[in-house]
Amino acid sequence: MALKCGIVGLPNVGKSTLFNALTSAKALAANYPFATKEPNVGIITVPDNRLDKLAELVNPKRVQPTTVEIVDIAGLIKGASKGEGLGNQFLGNIREVDAIVHVVRCFEDGNVVHVDGAVDPIRDKETIDMELILKDIETVEKRLEKLRKNAKAGEKKAVRLVETGEAILSHLESEKPARSFEMDDDQKDLFHSMMLLTAKPILYVCNVDEESVHEGNEHTKKFSDAVKDEGAEVILISAGIEADIAELETKEERLEFLNDMGLNEPGVNKLIHSCYRLLNLITYFTAGEKEVRAWTVTKGCLAPQAAGVIHSDIEHGFIRAEVIKYDDYITLGSEAAVKESGKMGVEGKTYEVQDGDIMHFRHNS
Repeated sequence: MALKCGIVGLPNVGKSTLFNALTSAKALAANYPFATKEPNVGIITVPDNRLDKLAELVNPKRVQPTTVEIVDIAGLIKGASKGEGLGNQFLGNIREVDAIVHVVRCFEDGNVVHVDGAVDPIRDKETIDMELILKDIETVEKRLEKLRKNAKAGEKKAVRLVETGEAILSHLESEKPARSFEMDDDQKDLFHSMMLLTAKPILYVCNVDEESVHEGNEHTKKFSDAVKDEGAEVILISAGIEADIAELETKEERLEFLNDMGLNEPGVNKLIHSCYRLLNLITYFTAGEKEVRAWTVTKGCLAPQAAGVIHSDIEHGFIRAEVIKYDDYITLGSEAAVKESGKMGVEGKTYEVQDGDIMHFRHNS
């Protein structure tokens, strides 16, 4: 499954600088390829040291990491919900992503003018939130109009749906995002079918100056306090640092730069790992002489569904999964050694895939 994240933020918060840095960055552990699908969409590989260690042991012909699609959703300004700027186009782009990465400016720079005159990440967040909520209100009102017509025609199901729709509308009109709407099981179908913008899970990125990348600053502290009740993760990234890293050619240069900055990993790694946690995703691997590959599935995924990520025919013809734990593979050094030690598991259709599993699927062709 391909993960798709949309980067949003007001103009001049560093959003496009971050996007350009992320999508031109070279993976720290290995120089995997990067592809641009269109001007504002980039595909970056998911950094995973486990994949590289497996490749060192197996020495395959090809190493294939899993990827994340990053969409630079520009032009989101006050009035976007009514079509101001490129509002309609970019609000449509948000509807297509799995998660929102909301970048807020938390640095002072007299050479970079803020669209609202002064740096205030809380105000910036509220501006974006309100535009998305206003668009969601419009979406719910249109759906309610149809449901009310059906209810008047005597459809009992429509009557219940109207009640749910009105509850969602009331929640949005109180200036709360849809993701905080508490619902019963029988309300979920309508809620999810509306594809509301503020129902998307969200990650906040505080774009800071180099000096604040470790501990933050007054802006980040105030912002974190303001969003603490949302349960959303807040991470610190310096788009300037990321841009510098992206210009370095070799792994050694990037490692030296990170060490000089006192950083353990590039911001791209931090952002992607946060997105995985946000969407409840894990990685499993396949390993053979032809290819060592990483695959993304949702936590709690069962073996047949994991096989289906490779090909639907494997899922349909699923017989069993041969499973090796990552630590066992690294410790013993090969699949053959794992088998000899009796540590390879043979699992059926009810096996829940674990992060880091190395799997081989037996199936009817």
